[in-house]
Order: sequence, then structure tokens, then C-alpha cells
Amino acid sequence: MDESVEPLGMRVLIRKDESRHRTRGGIVLPDQAEIPTITGRVVEVSLQVERDADFPIAKYDKVLFHPKNSIPVDFEQDNLLYVVPIEDVVAVFRRHDDAKPQRRGKPSHDEDRPSDGGDG
Repeated sequence: MDESVEPLGMRVLIRKDESRHRTRGGIVLPDQAEIPTITGRVVEVSLQVERDADFPIAKYDKVLFHPKNSIPVDFEQDNLLYVVPIEDVVAVFRRHDDAKPQRRGKPSHDEDRPSDGGDG
């Protein structure tokens, strides 16, 4: 018999990423350091959130969330899951696969022409 956790209302289920003990800048964090926002992967999205176009969050998205109102769920032995109110999800990480970013407002053939620095 398989079991699953389905969030209800305006909530998502998130698997918290492993805690880092060192920042990218090389600062070592103590074990008890509390970071106000944390990252994780969306494991499940409630039907209400899934149907709401104001929240473009899908299963497997990497998100940044504030854990204050989150409810920890001890469902998987090695992973800490949280039921998170959608308003506490503050960002979704997106990866763009474009080889060369396009500038807005200029045709693509102008990008290859060197600028002379003048107005005309």
C-alpha cells in the first residue's frame, strides 16, 4: 500500500534542501544558525494552487520559502518535508536555456554591429 501526502487549500509540499554549513563567500555557519528563508523542491501542489494562474508553481520546481508558518511532516525517513502556505513561497528558481540572451527593443541584426557611441 503506497502512501502520499497531498496538501490542501493554498499550500504546497516542499522537500527542504540540505543545510549548508558554509556560505558561497566561505563564511562558516554555526550548526544552530537560523536562516530566515530556505530552499527546497516542490514535491506536491494542492489542486487549488495548481488551478490558480497567479501562482506559476509546479511539481519539481526549486523554490525559496519562509519556514515560519510551514508545518514539518515526518513522512520520509531521510528527508524533511514541509507543508507551506503559498504566500510563504517567495521565489521560484528558473533556468533559461537560451544560448545568447536577446536584448529588448532592438532587432537581432543590430546586436552584431559595433556601436560608435554616438546618437546618430
